[in-house]
Amino acid sequence: SKSLSDEENLKLFGKCNNPNGHGHNYKVIVTVRGEIDPVSGMVINLTDLKEYMQEAIMEPLDHKNLDKDVPYFAEVVSTTENIAVFIWENLKKLLPMGTLYKVKVYETDQNIVVYKGEETI
Repeated sequence: SKSLSDEENLKLFGKCNNPNGHGHNYKVIVTVRGEIDPVSGMVINLTDLKEYMQEAIMEPLDHKNLDKDVPYFAEVVSTTENIAVFIWENLKKLLPMGTLYKVKVYETDQNIVVYKGEETI
């Protein structure tokens, strides 16, 4: 985090605090919901969903240094939580309104973030 000192970053992020960066092979699961089309039997055409995921996830993030290559992360710390928000926001722009239900990002088998958008009370 640019707003923390080197010592604070080390304490907060531990081994992930590498000034030269470090990599992960994230796994992303997208869940949609909605009415099932009686003709196709689908909530959304899976070919379309794959194309949306390619545009919203793979093109901006795959094989990138998030902090250097993705403008969003120039100002936002590239935690798995913020990656999930980034993916949600990108997909929300592409999917039919109301169909995006959940974005799940696996940083590792044990570190998983689930994001369902901002909820208002």
